[in-house]
Formats: sequence, C-alpha cells, structure tokens
Amino acid sequence: MTTIWRPALGDTEQDWQRIARNLTASHFEPVAAAIDRDQRYPVEHLPPLRESGVSGLFIPEQYGGGGATLTALVAVVEAIAEGCASTAAIMAALSLGAFPVLLGGTEEQKQELLGGLARRGEAVNFALSERGAGSDAAAIQTTAVRDGAGWRIRGEKCWLGNGGHSRHFIVFALTGEPGSRNNITAFWVPRDTEGATVDFHEDKMGIRGTTTTNFKVDSWVPHASIIGHEGQGLKLALSTLNVGRVVVAAQALGIALCSYRAASDFAVTRRTFGRAVVDHQGIGFMLANAATQLSAARMMTFEAAKAYDAGQDISTLGAMAKLFASEASHTICDDAMQILGGRGYVKPSVVERCYRDQRITEIYEGTSEIQRLVIARAVKREAEGRLRAAVPATVLLQA
Repeated sequence: MTTIWRPALGDTEQDWQRIARNLTASHFEPVAAAIDRDQRYPVEHLPPLRESGVSGLFIPEQYGGGGATLTALVAVVEAIAEGCASTAAIMAALSLGAFPVLLGGTEEQKQELLGGLARRGEAVNFALSERGAGSDAAAIQTTAVRDGAGWRIRGEKCWLGNGGHSRHFIVFALTGEPGSRNNITAFWVPRDTEGATVDFHEDKMGIRGTTTTNFKVDSWVPHASIIGHEGQGLKLALSTLNVGRVVVAAQALGIALCSYRAASDFAVTRRTFGRAVVDHQGIGFMLANAATQLSAARMMTFEAAKAYDAGQDISTLGAMAKLFASEASHTICDDAMQILGGRGYVKPSVVERCYRDQRITEIYEGTSEIQRLVIARAVKREAEGRLRAAVPATVLLQA
C-alpha cells in the first residue's frame, strides 16, 4: 500500500516508466547536485536517453520513435524529475519542440525533424517567446516577409530551453499586420542557417543543468520551411502549449515527490522532545497535506494525459493540471524546507535544490495567472451556454 495515489498504466507505459526510473537511478540522480552546482549541461545524459529510446518515445514509430502515448511521456518526465529536474526539463524541451512538427508538419518535415531527433538526437526548439511577448504570445515582433521563393525572417527570441543544444528551431513570426487575425506563421530554421545565431546563456535560479538562450535571426528560408499553414502559427503554438502544460505538470510532480520523500524520511528519523518529529502535529499535518496534494495533482495530470490520448480537447484540463500541480509543488517544497530547517536551507541539500528547481514550473508554458485566465474563460463559456439553453425560445426571438 502506498500513501501517494498511483495511476493505472498500461504495460507499455509501465515499461517506459521503468526504463526512466532505471536511467535516473544509474545516470541522472547521482550527478544532479554537481550539474546544478556547476551549471553544466549534462551532455553525458544524451546518449543513454537516445539509446534507450526515451528521448524519442513520443515520436511515431515510422519516424524512428517509440510511438508512445502522452501518458507514457508524463510518467517518464515525472520519474526523471524526481531524480534530476534539469534532465527532466531537457526531456520536456525535446517534446515541446517536436510537437509543432507532429501537429502541423509535412511528411518531409516529419521525416527530417522527427526522424533526426529520434535517430540522431538532433533537438528541435520551440522559439516563440520574446522579451516583450511572454504571456501575450500574439505580441511578438519577429517578422517574416516574402522574399523571392522564400521568406526573410528578422527578430530575436528568448527563454529557449535547451537552446544551446538544439539543431533546429521552429520560429514564430508575424506574416501579416500586427493586431490582425491569423497573422503569425511558424518556420523551420536550422541552426546553421546564415544569419541565425544562438547567444546569451541565462544564469538561472533553478534547473541550472539546462541551457536557456536567445536566438537571433536575420535569415532567408525557403517557402517549404513553413510548418503548418501560413497565418496559422499562433493556433499551432497554443495547441503545442496545451500538451506542454501537462508535461510541465509532470515535472512539477517529480520535483514535489523528491521533496516529499526527503522530508518524510527526515521526519521519521529526526527526534525532538523524545519522539520523531513526524509525531508532532505541526510536522505530521504538513506531510499529510503534501500526500493529499500530490495524489490530487497526479490524478489531474494523468487524467489530462489520458484525455489527450483519447483525442479529447485538453485546453482547460491541461491548464488546471499545470496550475494545480505547479502550485502544489511550490507548497510541498516550501514545507519540506521548513521540516528540514537549517539542514534543508544549506547546500548540498536535495530540498534546497528542489526549492529552486520547482519555481519555474509556475512560469513557463504559461504562468499561473495565464492558466487561471484560460480556466476563467472556459467557466464563462460554459455559464453562457447554460443560460442560453435555459432561455425560452420566445425570449430569444423577442431579443
């Protein structure tokens, strides 16, 4: 019997989870503190991720991937995040970059980009955010104008997770008048394209083993570089973020699990006033709340993943999962720090590292405020629909 609720996974999903746990125990967790301390990208993790198939597990089999479900990806990211949040963030970035191609790419683009990721480990990056366009993605300033048989793209992207080690970039640019509808298009820009430059590695509070960079572009690309359809880039980006939010929820869960287990282990071994600190209600109740929040967040996250796998719209449920899991993780990591006291505050402490790693899960793929906005709009639509259905037809005719 386990205190934390466990999802019912299929055989294949359990296999992927088992592989991820084994890799985490043998490769990722033992060096997690060191790569955080040194802010070093763990290049040695890439071969086992690729050779095990984990880095390409969500890519369809015809392109060399594992053809796994989003539920399997969530289970894998959670398992890795419990041992090393930075490596889990690398996995999350791989999925985020590939999903625009999965959702809107041509067959040729899928063969090259998805096949390149699955077979050769060539990462694809999701280049949407800009300094003045984070939560408001429609406010981007990067432009793409027709130039002969292609497009001239000019602009600068930021906050690119895994940007320093990506081979390809999916760049979102204005192809119409600012403020107009359907004015953003997604373009495939290889890293070695003339005029494309990766620079400025961010010095981050947490997930310090990842590379977060800028991407400057003043480049010409052929018309065939468009991902999806001209003018439909924002819809493609938002559809990708719907998936990315569930993956971030899984990352938040893994970090919270790490803190919870460290705190509960400490609480049953540390003694004060003649008994284990877990027997003091002030501590025991914190852990009881953590177990409850973890179980609820897990239920919501895996339910969102399963709904996606069933072909359902998860825009609202994914936002709920990301909001609840990231904020529950915040509380759990904070309480774990309080339980360990000074031992949790000083380095090296896994709880201290989790405390810093967790915070980004409330920011990227849409801040908590954006998730609440998405949910509030869904509440409004539902209430308006319910009221319209309740109004007699004669009233509607009179109106």
